[in-house]
Amino acid sequence: MTGQLNWFWGGLALGIVFLLAVWVVKPIGVSTQFVILDGIVMSKIRPEVIQENPDAKSGYSSPISYLDKSGGKYAESIANPMNYGFVFVIFIILGALLSAITKGPAPTREDRTAPLVFRNRFGDSAGKRYLAAFIGGGLVLFGARVAGGCTSGHMMSGMMQTSTSGYLFAMAAFAVAVPVAILMYGRK
Repeated sequence: MTGQLNWFWGGLALGIVFLLAVWVVKPIGVSTQFVILDGIVMSKIRPEVIQENPDAKSGYSSPISYLDKSGGKYAESIANPMNYGFVFVIFIILGALLSAITKGPAPTREDRTAPLVFRNRFGDSAGKRYLAAFIGGGLVLFGARVAGGCTSGHMMSGMMQTSTSGYLFAMAAFAVAVPVAILMYGRK
């Protein structure tokens, strides 16, 4: 294990965290929080985007229909961002930082630039790696918004709750991800 948790213990820990989250609070999902962050930034530039509205189910409304859906639920989260979902995303970032600090031996300079599998296929250009990561992240986020939720919401929390859409999403994600990975990196 050389200072790292192996995949079994990591998967078990992740499963326990998801189970506790669903049982104690609500299912985990994070892609909506990017919409909330965008709304927070937008409301600082244009305050009229979020309005208090006693007639709305949430007490808030927005002239932007996406933010106003579900009785202004997103508008409320933008007005009061310190909610479960937003705080959860902040702690994901802090957890990643803690992991980076405590994970063991420092990676080589080359590994920090790009993983070996990327360097073998595309070279060691940091610019290429960051561009690929940015495009990939943008595609994943776009897909999550089109699907109405992200991999953690649909696949992880959805499958845990035996949701048909969670299983369908997982099958579709792997049906696309595996061929794309083989196309990009080869079979090795």
